[in-house]
Amino acid sequence: MRTNAVPSSARRVRDLLTAAVPGLSEHMLEHRIQQEWRQLLPPALARRSRAGTLERGALEVRVENSPWLHELTMRSGEVLAALVARYGTAAVTSLRFVLDPARVDAAATPSPSPPARAARAQLSPDEAREIKTMTSALPDAELAHVLQRLITKDRLARRQDALPPRAERERP
Repeated sequence: MRTNAVPSSARRVRDLLTAAVPGLSEHMLEHRIQQEWRQLLPPALARRSRAGTLERGALEVRVENSPWLHELTMRSGEVLAALVARYGTAAVTSLRFVLDPARVDAAATPSPSPPARAARAQLSPDEAREIKTMTSALPDAELAHVLQRLITKDRLARRQDALPPRAERERP
């Protein structure tokens, strides 16, 4: 006996993932704003600032020096209006300007190299290839990139959790 089932409508993978993974849509928007920052603002403002993190609708804006921090603070309405026009009213609801002593414009003068840090944990080439293969079927390149980063971070975090405490690793 056959029942008359209502056909399901097609859904974007992005919509399914953002519904399943809390915070993913905001993380994707943060990445998009960072990538498009120079197109959002007048050139003088964009050269001296960059988009930082987006948390619960509050976008951190990193500014290269105090005078420009003041200028951007005074023009925050203009910056917020540009963000709202591009991404909608619910995307970014407030701005937080912070001084970023590092050069915002990497093309300007080269900054001194940062002090050497401990080597970061990395995936093996096989693991990286496996993740790339898993996400290659996604039609949305931005979503595939974000998902690759998410899976990579998850694997590295799980690997770190499996290690014994640092004191035990450093014993002879």
